[in-house]
Amino acid sequence: MIKFSRRRTASKKSPSDVSGAEERARYLDEHPDVVHADLEQMDADTREMYRDAREAQAEEAQEAQQRQRSVREFIIRSPFKLGFIITLGALVAILVGGMISQLSTILMYVVGAIFIALALDPVVRWLERKKVKRPLGIAIVFGTFILIVAGILALIVPMIASQIAQLIKTAPGYFTDIQNQPWYLWLQDQFGSFIDFEALLKMGQDFVGNPANWAQVAGGVWQAGLGIANALTASLIVLILSLYFLSSLQVMKRAFYSIVARSTRAQVIDITEQITKSVGGYVNGIVILALINSVLGFIMMTIVHVPFAGLVAVGVFFLALIPLFGSVLATVLVSLVALFESPTAAIIAAIYYLIYMQVEAYLLTPRIMNRVVSVPGALVVIGALVGGTLLGLLGALISIPVTAMVLMIIKQVWVPRQELN
Repeated sequence: MIKFSRRRTASKKSPSDVSGAEERARYLDEHPDVVHADLEQMDADTREMYRDAREAQAEEAQEAQQRQRSVREFIIRSPFKLGFIITLGALVAILVGGMISQLSTILMYVVGAIFIALALDPVVRWLERKKVKRPLGIAIVFGTFILIVAGILALIVPMIASQIAQLIKTAPGYFTDIQNQPWYLWLQDQFGSFIDFEALLKMGQDFVGNPANWAQVAGGVWQAGLGIANALTASLIVLILSLYFLSSLQVMKRAFYSIVARSTRAQVIDITEQITKSVGGYVNGIVILALINSVLGFIMMTIVHVPFAGLVAVGVFFLALIPLFGSVLATVLVSLVALFESPTAAIIAAIYYLIYMQVEAYLLTPRIMNRVVSVPGALVVIGALVGGTLLGLLGALISIPVTAMVLMIIKQVWVPRQELN
């Protein structure tokens, strides 16, 4: 996890020895797991808000110590009114849950835009430290981002279109060539009495040889075109939202801080600043790793003559964005496609990705990601499964930063308080 400032020296008192509200507050504030935000990373207004919150936190500790002396009893004077309020709150929660389920697509757009904004914000801050005004920095960073995306699309879209057309034309031939491959003949000799391989190949050849089936796979020509239009519209919406979020990120965070109680605002700022910086670093890191994976994979596939190397490399890029499972899925995809060239090509591709996964796990990922997020492997698996089940690909992508956020709150808020009990 990124550390924003040097940790303070932990109090020499044991948790059981700490007594009094002011001493408890000081213990929680100086706990070795608590990380405070770096004032230099904040704008002037947020810095002033943080300092004011720190003063209010100290004042609240003194007032809490005085309130400790008096004990107030909790008396329910109107049980009917209390029950009505609880029931009304439950109904409102159900209503809000239903609204969220109906607005899931819009929420996905918002989450995607926030992630892009948080990924670009560190670059904008770096330009600000170089005496570049934030509006100009946002224009430079976002304009560069759009140019990079447009350049990549200009390179890969024609290649993908041509390779898809070539795939439709040559796919039946691949099924015919398989019958002459030594590995297929070996499978036929060993398991031909149990599995009718010829019938399976005939079904596959008939399916890919019928152009109508390609339209059905895509959901029909009209549905496929509509899906592409929706994807382009969604991408445009996400880009516009990300520009708005990037330009008003500091204002949004200050608005969020202002609705928090003044006495607890400093701790909220500490946690939020760490979360936003960690999420931005994670997005940048995962995109860099996916890009390295796809580029090196494309070079390998070109060398061993894997069919449709460009198209497969694009698929590898999107699969590599999925935490933990992405590289495994990419290995399976490339190996299966390479099998249409030859068993040797498939074996070379599988060996390459097995070696690459080790290099990525022990060399690339520690250098790029470990300073940003640090999540145990078991929680990565659980988070990816839960996120993928709830929100699909987007949920799998955001599972690691969300899990890191929960662990950060537990480590810096809940654990220190538990040590006092």
